[in-house]
Amino acid sequence: MSEQDATALVLFSGGQDSTTCLAWALDRFTRVETIGFAYGQRHAIELDCRARLFEGLAQLRPEWAGRLGDNHTLDIPTLASISETALTRDVAIEMGADGLPNTFVPGRNLVFLTFAAALAYRRGIRHIVGGMCETDYSGYPDCRDDTIKALQTALSLGMARPFELHTPLMWLSKAATWQLAHDLGGRGLVDLIREQSHTCYLGERGARHDWGHGCGRCPACELRAKGWREYIAVGGQA
Repeated sequence: MSEQDATALVLFSGGQDSTTCLAWALDRFTRVETIGFAYGQRHAIELDCRARLFEGLAQLRPEWAGRLGDNHTLDIPTLASISETALTRDVAIEMGADGLPNTFVPGRNLVFLTFAAALAYRRGIRHIVGGMCETDYSGYPDCRDDTIKALQTALSLGMARPFELHTPLMWLSKAATWQLAHDLGGRGLVDLIREQSHTCYLGERGARHDWGHGCGRCPACELRAKGWREYIAVGGQA
């Protein structure tokens, strides 16, 4: 296997989905680098969670510890400055006239994946992993499989590099995502995600629920909680 095919770059925010994707990549590639984005998000606390998640993942499996590579954080404040959304402004979360929640940051995943590909180009990496999903999600159009496939083609053509964008959660419910975490790392990984990852759009870490920390009311918390309940209902391990 060539070095390009043995290495992956994971979009790692510090949330449930990206942590599960990181474990998925560590299980499949011999070296895994990560990238996170500081874009003026209200829940920037998610980026602070990454260090404890790295430490926990390394302790779960010795081979994972040896595969964890460099972590990159890119500052892209321009995304917030051109956005009027509940993720980048202190406003109430609500549905917009277009049928999308106002937590949708237009172009966010397109920007993230483009920057990730530019970094991957420089690092000699062609495999990029993201937690996009269009099963249990908020309806964001840049999470759809068609969007990711189109972007893979555009990035590969535009950089003359055959990138492969992996979205292991694309067709999974949130309950199935909890199950995938268990399949990859057992109860240890499930507990690590519950305790140390961050999902809440409001950035709240105080309240502790069965599924982890968060306000319990925002769309991200509701999806995570619903998935946890369904995971437990079908025999998942608490």
